[in-house]
Amino acid sequence: MSAARPTTSGAVHPRLPSPPPDPAPDCDVCAALAKQRHAAEDRGDVSAASEADAEIRNHPREARRR
Repeated sequence: MSAARPTTSGAVHPRLPSPPPDPAPDCDVCAALAKQRHAAEDRGDVSAASEADAEIRNHPREARRR
């Protein structure tokens, strides 16, 4: 008896990675994260660069209202 083989219903279209986010202007935290990202890219550490991108992307851009 042969095992069932999974099938796909259509073509697979992988997405290209998103461009790196721009650090918020005049934000020391974003500037430090951008510096870390560039250092990680220079040493070929894709994981660390991606983590820095995520932190820049998720860093608050405006003061939070209460």
